[in-house]
Amino acid sequence: MKLQTQSFALNLLPSPNFGKPTEKREFVPLKRDPSRPISLRCSVSTASDTPLTATNHHLSASSHKPFPAEVSRSIMELSSVGTLSTLTHDGWPLGVGVRFAVDQEGTPVLCLNRTFSPDKRSALHVQLEQCGLRTPQCTIQGSIVRPGDDNALKRLSAAWRKKFGEEVEEDSLYVVAVDRVLQMEDFMEDGIWVASSDYKSATPDPLRNVAEDIVNQINANNMEDIFRFCNVYVDLDFVVSETKMIWMDRLGFDLRVWSPRGVYDVRIPFPMEVTDEKGAKSSFNGMSQLAWEVEKSYCPADFDKVKLLKQVVGSSSSSSHNGRQ
Repeated sequence: MKLQTQSFALNLLPSPNFGKPTEKREFVPLKRDPSRPISLRCSVSTASDTPLTATNHHLSASSHKPFPAEVSRSIMELSSVGTLSTLTHDGWPLGVGVRFAVDQEGTPVLCLNRTFSPDKRSALHVQLEQCGLRTPQCTIQGSIVRPGDDNALKRLSAAWRKKFGEEVEEDSLYVVAVDRVLQMEDFMEDGIWVASSDYKSATPDPLRNVAEDIVNQINANNMEDIFRFCNVYVDLDFVVSETKMIWMDRLGFDLRVWSPRGVYDVRIPFPMEVTDEKGAKSSFNGMSQLAWEVEKSYCPADFDKVKLLKQVVGSSSSSSHNGRQ
């Protein structure tokens, strides 16, 4: 996918309390009190059908999407089970389900009670379902090894205890020494290879532990805003029959759009990076206010709308067809 970016200015019409923190972390409409607009710069990125390659995936930064290394680290932090594939003594590949924790660099920590062939090469495949709409995944290639010393054993035991709330036999602890990581946005999509150094140095998304709850809350209570986002921020030449938010991260959020023409995803960024739940909800409320003002013709749509959508391959024409309510 080749990422393309359009810039626009958000002319937010602030309420009297704009910028002040509130105690209640809810998605609530701000007061419609027209006053001097504040101009914020941001951009909207869209995707075409050209696959990303290792030479151009750095465009993630300018497209207001997290880097693949960040996404992989977030997937590993949020997940606790995966499929470990190794070679048996007779040379056949074997995949088994395993539980895992991760250390501070994202190295998978495993509790195993089996012996391995002399060839320690392995792959740990992990998937993260996002609100029933998308399943990003990463596959870590590396070698299964024992921790190097007693300090490492204690550190990894603590990571396991923190993840699962149980003690573990130190003799059964192994790690997957990461060589490289394949990150995929969803099924039937091209992946991006991430170097071991990039994966280890990446920081998991700060919203990872609250993103699902935020998205579920928006989809349950703010559907009018999501439809308005499609009509105001996206240049559509078809009628949207249904839309839902897929996921949210520090840089923005993704929407799934259903129409008689097909199913599409669109990326909409926040006006600025957020670092916590309160910041994400505040940004969402500000964008909802602007969309409301534009829809009511209280202010002009003085920005470039998103013109390109990413078509979703193999998706139903309605979310309800797959039980996605």
